[in-house]
Amino acid sequence: MVTHRHAGPIATLLFLACTVAGAAAATPVADDALAHANRLLSTTILVDGHNDLPITIRGATKGDVRAYDLRGHAPGQTDIPRLRTGHVGAQFWSVYIPGEMKDGFARMQLEQIDIARRMIDAYPDAFRFAGTAADIRAAHRDGRIASLLGMEGGHAIENSLGALRAYYDLGVRYMTLTHNSHTDWADSGMPETPRFNGLSPFGEQVVREMNRLGMLVDLSHTSADTMRDAIAVSKAPVIFSHAAARGLVDIPRNVPDDVIASLRDNGGVLMVTFVAGFVSNDAAKALFPAMKAFYASAGTAKSEAERRALYDDFKKKLVLPRVTVADVANHIDYVAKLAGVDHVGIGGDFDGNDLWPEGLSDVSMYPNLFAELIRRGWSDRDLKKLAGENLLRVMTEAEKVAHDLQATTAPAISLGGK
Repeated sequence: MVTHRHAGPIATLLFLACTVAGAAAATPVADDALAHANRLLSTTILVDGHNDLPITIRGATKGDVRAYDLRGHAPGQTDIPRLRTGHVGAQFWSVYIPGEMKDGFARMQLEQIDIARRMIDAYPDAFRFAGTAADIRAAHRDGRIASLLGMEGGHAIENSLGALRAYYDLGVRYMTLTHNSHTDWADSGMPETPRFNGLSPFGEQVVREMNRLGMLVDLSHTSADTMRDAIAVSKAPVIFSHAAARGLVDIPRNVPDDVIASLRDNGGVLMVTFVAGFVSNDAAKALFPAMKAFYASAGTAKSEAERRALYDDFKKKLVLPRVTVADVANHIDYVAKLAGVDHVGIGGDFDGNDLWPEGLSDVSMYPNLFAELIRRGWSDRDLKKLAGENLLRVMTEAEKVAHDLQATTAPAISLGGK
């Protein structure tokens, strides 16, 4: 858990005295920026690239979506009132499954898709299932939160392009090529030793088939060489659904400068995550050794329950230094300067961990980030691109690529290829 340094009693009394004395004063600049952010987000579509609520529901209620009530204050970082306060217009719900399991990937993946679909259906006044950019815009016009599915980890296809197509038919609109372990065809960024130095020939085939389907290629979690290979192969813009800049925080989970810059030509978008250990060097120094130790032990776990216990122990022992909204804004600024403002977006990763910056600890708090960027001089036009227009453009372009490919290219045949 992130721990926060608390002010002492004298500082607290001074703060209270200043608050009383300044009550009749003009609205502070900070409040002006926050009011501006709320106005802007109420008139545009905020698209978040990654939220792990389905796996949270699985762990908390064994998949009983009704028992995990989203109408009130839910135990995690996500519920409907807070989504509304945060002005979320569209959410990619991650249907994550751990890559450290020995088998049963496809079964658990289907169960996670089922949980997400049932969760969306349980709140028709709040959520609407979406599969296209047009669906997102239509849901927003009707006051619904467009709900899309993203698979986190190519291990779930079990080396089958037929399974990939089936997942698309069930509503999956992006797939992260790896999670924190290698697949049989793509290198992850976490292990120290690569298998393929990027993508295998079958991995390249997976990317091409994703293009043909219209499924976005998500390069979060992959190695830098996998990122480069996938961008070279892909005919459609790629995404990073939840990542940050390695030039600011040098960890394998983040994206190197040359890859960020290549998004200008590819047309893709890097959706900046809020995870404290990815956006702060000091936090990363504490987080990544602990993460490596966890994944080493999780790889030998005999069951999902044992793996969950190891994860709970990892979280309990982890203590991070203070991280702020400014740290996240630094990564957004960095990506925008390196690739251009057309290639950056938002990918919070809520309910995927408990390691948040102050002021960005649940889905109600997106306005705090936009207020910080307003203070830095971001224009409304550029903020709307960041919020969702960039991702909507990527989806539209990927849909056009798929339409053209489907007119000329048959589905690739592969039964258990590598």
